[in-house]
Amino acid sequence: MNIVGIAGSPTRPSRSTALLRQALAQLEAAGGHSRLIEVADLPAQAILRAEFRDPSLVAAVEAVQAADVVVVATPIYKAAYSGVLKAFLDLLPQDGLDGKQVLVLGTGGSIAHLLALDYALKPVLSALGARHILDVVYAEDAQFVRGEQGHQPVDAVLQRLARALAPLTADTPALALAA
Repeated sequence: MNIVGIAGSPTRPSRSTALLRQALAQLEAAGGHSRLIEVADLPAQAILRAEFRDPSLVAAVEAVQAADVVVVATPIYKAAYSGVLKAFLDLLPQDGLDGKQVLVLGTGGSIAHLLALDYALKPVLSALGARHILDVVYAEDAQFVRGEQGHQPVDAVLQRLARALAPLTADTPALALAA
């Protein structure tokens, strides 16, 4: 199983990226191979100008296209996913998520932001061809503890993440779809 994680946070340390790293670790433990794309590390000017030939962008887009599973993580700002993530998603081809399992992870200041994933991000992912979107995992900022290793999600969040990943980590028809 080839997995790509897209970290859509413009800041470090990032709760959404910490949650994404947890998801990738669980998928790797189930036998997958993952790659993390931190959009904030890609050349900003190339993203904003949609320079499709920029080598860093070509490599990132090719990684997404080669993936079986795409995990998208974003903080929610002002009831929307991050602009950094939107700029990157705009670089994907129209069918860039066709045939892929997609997991959406989000973080925000309160539970009120949860619906931004369903009403703002999921339609964009569907427009890119995503038809197999797993259960969304959303965590409030207060559901993370800050430690030496950065932000760590509390057990309740990790349990929700494990449930969302179950179709990919268990011997199910969904795993066969992703393979």
